[in-house]
Amino acid sequence: MTALAANAGVVGEKKLVIKRGYTKEAASCIECHSVKTPGIIAGWKNGRMGSAAISCYDCHAVEKDSPMASQCEGLRGTDIYISPMVSAKTCARCHPHEAEEFSKSAHAKLAGKPIIESEKFKKLISTEGADFLGEKKGSMVNRASGAGGCQACHGTEVELGPDNKPVNMTWPGGVGTRYPDGGIGNCTVCHTRHQFSVAEARKPEACASCHLGPDHPHIEIYEESKHGQIFNAHGDEWNWEAASGAWQPGDYTAPTCAVCHMSGIGSLESTHNVTSRLKWDLVHKRSEIRTGERGDGIEGDKKMRQVCVSCHGATHIEAQRQLLDNTVALYNKYWDGAVKMKKELAEKGLLKEDKWKDPYQELMYYLWHHCGRRARHGAAMNGPDYSHWHGFFQVFQVYKDMEDLYNWRIKNNKIEDLSPVMSTGPI
Repeated sequence: MTALAANAGVVGEKKLVIKRGYTKEAASCIECHSVKTPGIIAGWKNGRMGSAAISCYDCHAVEKDSPMASQCEGLRGTDIYISPMVSAKTCARCHPHEAEEFSKSAHAKLAGKPIIESEKFKKLISTEGADFLGEKKGSMVNRASGAGGCQACHGTEVELGPDNKPVNMTWPGGVGTRYPDGGIGNCTVCHTRHQFSVAEARKPEACASCHLGPDHPHIEIYEESKHGQIFNAHGDEWNWEAASGAWQPGDYTAPTCAVCHMSGIGSLESTHNVTSRLKWDLVHKRSEIRTGERGDGIEGDKKMRQVCVSCHGATHIEAQRQLLDNTVALYNKYWDGAVKMKKELAEKGLLKEDKWKDPYQELMYYLWHHCGRRARHGAAMNGPDYSHWHGFFQVFQVYKDMEDLYNWRIKNNKIEDLSPVMSTGPI
C-alpha cells in the first residue's frame, strides 16, 4: 500500500489518500474515515490488518439482504451496504480454526446464556433496575444496570431498529454477544478494535475488564501471585510480538492468563477454547469436574499440567493440583451443609418468598457467589490472601451466621422480624 497524507482543507486535519493496493470501495472507506474517525484509521494502520491490506470494507461490508445491512452517509445512493457490528461469524472467514475453538468455549454461547436465557438472571437484573420501586420492567431505565454491567462482559442478544442498527443498549456488548447474522461471540473484547494487537490480547490487562471484582477477582489474584509479581517486575522486557503458536518460555519468564489458558506451550498447541485446560467448575454453586458443554475436566487437568511442566518440577505441580482438589472439597462441604439447612427451613415454611429480603438466603448467595468463589480461585491461581482472608475466613464466618439463623428459626418456628445482616459486601 502507498498512502499520502494531504491537507483536507481544515487546519490540523489530515486525509489519507490511497494510491494503490485496495479496491475502489475499500479505498473510499479508508479515505473518508481518515477524516471522520482518524483514531480508528490510526489504530488500523498500526495493526496487522493494515499490514495485510485487510480494510474496513472487508469486515464491515454485508449483503443487501443481511439483517444488519445499513448505509452510512457516504454510501447512500449506492448498492453497497455495511454494518457497524462485526460478529465472530465474520472473523471466521479468515480465522476459521480460531472461531471454531472459540465457539466451544465458555466465552461463546455459555457467556451470553445467563443474560439471554436465564429467567432467574433476568429477574435479578429487573430487580436491580428498581422494578420493586415502581420502575416499569423492560424500560431503558430498568435495563440500565444490566446493560452497563452484566451484558458488558457476558454479552446479550442485539436488537435492531428500523434502519437495521442496534438499539435499546444491546450493542456494543461482551464476549458472548449474539448477533442478527447468527454469529455468536465478540472477538474484539480481547483483540480490541481497530489494531487487533496480539500483544494486547496476551497481556493480563486484556482479561481484567471482566475477570475482577468481589465475585471473580482473577486479575487481583494474579497480581498477588508470584506469576503476577514477575510480570509486573519484568513484563516490559518480554517479547509480546512473537508469531501465533510460537510464543514460548523465553519470550516471557512467567505466565500470563493467555499462557495458561490459551497459548501454545511445550507440546500443547494454542487454542481459543479457554475452557479446554480446566478441571473444575469453580463458578457455580457446587464445584464439579467439568463435563459436557463446560469441557472435559479430566483432559483439562492433563493439559494444565502440561502448561506447568514447562517451568515447574513434578513435585511442585502435584502439590498445587492437590491443593486445588482439597480446596474444592472443603468448599463443597460448606455448601452441602448450607443446602441441607435450607432444605429443612423450606420444608417447615421458614424461608421468605423474596430471597433478597431473607438474611439466610442472602448470606447463602454470598457464601457461593463471592467468598466461596474467591476461596476457590485464590487457591487455583496462588493468591493466598484471596484464598484465606477474602475466601475461607469469610466462608466460615458467613456459614456460622447462617447456622445461627437456622437454629433460631427451627427453635422458634418463625422467621426473625428484622434482618441481622448489616452488610452483604466483602468484609
